[in-house]
Amino acid sequence: MDSTTTVRARGVRKHFGDVVALDGVDLDVTAGRVHGLVGPNGAGKTTLLGLLLGLTVADAGSLEVLGLPLRRGAPVPDGVAGFLDGPGLYPQLTARQNLAAVADLRRRPRGGVDGVLEEVGLTDVADDRVRGFSLGMRQRLGLAAALLVQPRVLVLDEPANGLDPAGTRHVHRVLSGLAAGGTSVVLSSHRMDDLAALCSDVTVLAAGRAVFSGPVEKLATESGPLEHRLRTSDPGAARRVAAGSPGVRVRPDDDPDRRHDGPALVVRASVPDLEDLLARLVHGGVRVRELSPVVAPLEAAFLALTADAAPGREEPA
Repeated sequence: MDSTTTVRARGVRKHFGDVVALDGVDLDVTAGRVHGLVGPNGAGKTTLLGLLLGLTVADAGSLEVLGLPLRRGAPVPDGVAGFLDGPGLYPQLTARQNLAAVADLRRRPRGGVDGVLEEVGLTDVADDRVRGFSLGMRQRLGLAAALLVQPRVLVLDEPANGLDPAGTRHVHRVLSGLAAGGTSVVLSSHRMDDLAALCSDVTVLAAGRAVFSGPVEKLATESGPLEHRLRTSDPGAARRVAAGSPGVRVRPDDDPDRRHDGPALVVRASVPDLEDLLARLVHGGVRVRELSPVVAPLEAAFLALTADAAPGREEPA
């Protein structure tokens, strides 16, 4: 493992009884980057995060974190922190008391508690009991607990769960700042907007297998032809031009929420074929009033890559 690689998995397998949660997964995480794990329910995301935190061990394959192998009986390397399925908190204690307990448990100075409370935006409720906290506030307190360790690898399961837009932006700033300082952040998310806004790299899991792993920008190109809503000054002419363009498929726009904007077409084409279509329209004197993706490129790629995954398979706890 080189000095910039903080997590390396090769051929990792994990099963729970007859359920195969991970089936030969490879993973590389680089220092100073945010790496997203995405996939349908039951794809293996939580199991993989649990392995990184030492909550379970792999049945086969190799897994190294910060240069040390994670195997049965081996301690999780110092500098790894995070949580799964929401942070474990004492509801009868205040936010500050919860963090003080974590500091004592992890042998960290209590002097860092106020700093991490401020970092996650919970200073004003530091002395409130956690039992009255919303889900989003609990998520931020869990993040604060992880930050007490000053992690080199931060592992988070759905960190934006329960957050309002302002809270989501705040957490994004915290995580981006950690990555800029050299920390590796590994997180799971169902939200493509989180992925686009936060992650440098992504691994897509489907039925326990990694079906894509690489930069987010590359993922956006994996879905092949995309559908775009096309609204023009002359819908009839646009339809004729599109129908005669190689590599372009046309259908009516069936979105009832968009009918008040006037007639539109939905065209399915690769980027080069779409550019050729636009050139043909301009050359024919047809003005383009709207060209927008029906499904965002990242979401389209995700759907294409996970289309064959078995629906409804739940991961074991």
